[in-house]
Amino acid sequence: MRASVRRPRLLAVAALAIASLALTACDNGEGFREEGAASQPAGSHRSPAQDKPAATPGGTATAKAPAAKGTGTGGTGTAKGGGRASAAGTDPDAPENRVPCTADNTEVVATPVSRPLNHMLLTITNTGSTLCDLADYPIVKFEGAQSVPPVMEHTKPQAVTSLRPGKKGYAGVILSAGDGQGGKGYTARSLEIGFKGSDKMTDVALQAKGVHIDNSLRVTYWLTTAEDALS
Repeated sequence: MRASVRRPRLLAVAALAIASLALTACDNGEGFREEGAASQPAGSHRSPAQDKPAATPGGTATAKAPAAKGTGTGGTGTAKGGGRASAAGTDPDAPENRVPCTADNTEVVATPVSRPLNHMLLTITNTGSTLCDLADYPIVKFEGAQSVPPVMEHTKPQAVTSLRPGKKGYAGVILSAGDGQGGKGYTARSLEIGFKGSDKMTDVALQAKGVHIDNSLRVTYWLTTAEDALS
């Protein structure tokens, strides 16, 4: 009789213990989880297989590279048109980088010469910072002259004389005829030089005694050498 009473009690205790274990297994402190395989705890590391990059069709594993960061403002810029700087921006000979030679960007010196007789040499220097073009010939205006002297056409150069900053150009002036065929003439003590396409004249100093001029007065085109200007 005692054995039959003890048996149901043991079964009840065993059932209670099993129920308690089931509750403990299902409760992870945050609620119940589903039956089956145990889920991976939050914050656990991924398996090495999960971190492997996907394989390419050729069988080689590839991974996406991180996006490149933008170049800082201190970096070198890329020029338009395929990465090359425009020729006009670097070539001083390009037409858009040239300016006319004028009284504002040049200096002219007048020097009488012993040979040829009765000649004077004009030397012009580019005092600017940009290549300048000497168009045609100097506009020569001596003191008391009624008009500017004509140019000697045979001295015309094949190309316009151009001066880089600091470089010089030349023009010759025939002051008078040595045989008197140019008339009586007179002594001029001041001189102004003008430029084609500009209304501004520049004062040019003459020797203290002045220079004798007559109706034979002629000028050459602007040239690149003093020898050509006096030939």
